[in-house]
Amino acid sequence: MVMVMGMADQAPVITFELVTLFPELFDNVLGTSLLGRAVAAGIIGVERTNQRDFATDRHRSVDDTPCGGGPGMILSVPPLAAALDDIATRRGPAHKVLLSPRGKLLDQTHVRRLAAMPRIVLVCGRYEGFDERVSGLCDEELSIGDYVLAGGELAAAVVIETVARLIPGVLGSGLSTADESFSHGRLEYPQFTRPVDFRGHVVPSILLSGDHAAIDCWRRRQAFHRTMVSRPDLMARYPPTDEERVWMRDDAELASPDVADAADADGTPGGRRS
Repeated sequence: MVMVMGMADQAPVITFELVTLFPELFDNVLGTSLLGRAVAAGIIGVERTNQRDFATDRHRSVDDTPCGGGPGMILSVPPLAAALDDIATRRGPAHKVLLSPRGKLLDQTHVRRLAAMPRIVLVCGRYEGFDERVSGLCDEELSIGDYVLAGGELAAAVVIETVARLIPGVLGSGLSTADESFSHGRLEYPQFTRPVDFRGHVVPSILLSGDHAAIDCWRRRQAFHRTMVSRPDLMARYPPTDEERVWMRDDAELASPDVADAADADGTPGGRRS
């Protein structure tokens, strides 16, 4: 059985094809908040296929014991292959992603690449994993982290959420994603709202100055500083720009984790009023 979501007349900007034994797990994710509205508006298309519908025995089996022995059950190739063939026959080719702990780690670079594709199949695992030959049916394997889930459905939901946010019309403003964490290899700068003073922790005065050029510079510098302190691995992948090198020369403390403790109301996030 194929389950389709999205009721608008226009063709979706991007369509996610979900191959899963538990299609109902996606009901809340796909029916609420910004993503739910995008699906209802037809900007995002989602279709769900259960490989159990392509099993050929009377028990509708989709798994079997591992060759050579071992614990648990392994998802079989034939039902998954038949499900993928049916998707291609009914709705055309798509980029096929196998959600797997051995896949490349999903990051914003992968997300931007996927967001440029019109159709993506997300193949969700269960039990002790897939028959190794399932990998050959897909174009790539992706992982969302070094931990174990009961199945690939939550990982697929993460992929849908991250990719959909980059699709025009899903968020209220195109600028919303421009300065987010990882968009330029840096964490997002600190954000504040009212009240200005909360239990002695005050909003940096520069953010209240009305000097937009100075605010932009402060935000870039804070994003750089936060990345150095919290995610030095990103610095190795995205080397400092010329502007950031100047900041490093001007302020040697930026290279030290101790800078996180040097709270200043005018320059460092969340400065405390004495």
